[in-house]
Amino acid sequence: MSKPLVAYFSASGVTARAAKALAQAAGADLYEIRPAQPYTEADLDWMNRSSRSSVEMNNRAFRPELADLDAPVAAHDTIFLGFPIWWGVAPTIVNTFLEAYDFSGKTIILFATSGGSGLGRTADALAPSCPGATIQNGGLLKGSVLPEALKKWIEKQ
Repeated sequence: MSKPLVAYFSASGVTARAAKALAQAAGADLYEIRPAQPYTEADLDWMNRSSRSSVEMNNRAFRPELADLDAPVAAHDTIFLGFPIWWGVAPTIVNTFLEAYDFSGKTIILFATSGGSGLGRTADALAPSCPGATIQNGGLLKGSVLPEALKKWIEKQ
């Protein structure tokens, strides 16, 4: 069995910190999902209905372009997939990532960072973007999580 992959999208750095801690605790490879056009602070202003993130999330069919297609997905059976919760779900760039690769036969465990929302039905919402994969909600990783706690969380997945 191959070691896992932790793939993540982070707009502000919060999810990046959680992903790096998770990868270290799991002994996993790490891959950052990056948009071709990085998000600015103004893009992330969820209070502005005209901001880039608001426009993208109001059109769930929108797929932001990826900066690269170098994720080592084929070499991994288990992928921990992390992102911030936007409008109660994963940002649409996560769909772009899932649709760019073949996840057939792989297990995808979702983790997220959020100021208040849980994962809800995020796995159900993302499943059409990765046919043939087993996708499940793992949970929220909030604040700084101790390595021992992360290892216990990983064992439960």
